[in-house]
Amino acid sequence: MSSQVDERSAESTRSPEGKDRAQYGVCAFLALLGAAVIVDGLGIRHLTSTTDPVGPRTVPVILGVLLLVVAAVYAVDVARGGRGEPEAGEDVDLSQGSDWRTVLLLIVAFLVNAVLIERLGWVISGTLLFWGTAFALGNRHYVRNLAIAVALSLITFYAFAIGLGVNLPAGVLQGIL
Repeated sequence: MSSQVDERSAESTRSPEGKDRAQYGVCAFLALLGAAVIVDGLGIRHLTSTTDPVGPRTVPVILGVLLLVVAAVYAVDVARGGRGEPEAGEDVDLSQGSDWRTVLLLIVAFLVNAVLIERLGWVISGTLLFWGTAFALGNRHYVRNLAIAVALSLITFYAFAIGLGVNLPAGVLQGIL
């Protein structure tokens, strides 16, 4: 039954000739990304020195050209009928609709973190983010999740501060942490 669903969903995105139109969108995206990288790379001032005779432009331009080449090769492959095979281990039931409640809860958790991180600090907003994410994904062990969220927030706060030298906002806990 799963293979029938896969075949129906794959057929719905194919053009009448049997080509998969969605893959051309990926080709177009790669080409646009390559062009943007080239344009951005060419905007870098060309400075060379004895220690760096190539300059900073070279790598972005090469990467942009490679993205354009990949887009062209991929477009030719799609035009010849090539298409990616679905992952054999995928356990998503394509006949079911999207779980918009979970998506919206995750968005709310991220937005709450973004709004509160400066006011309350990373430890509190990160705790809300981690706890809210676990809740959105269906875990209902509220107290255990809260303890794990506090631990993760503290660990990441100190890992950034001590390990990377990046100070995350302390917010209302300034002076305590």
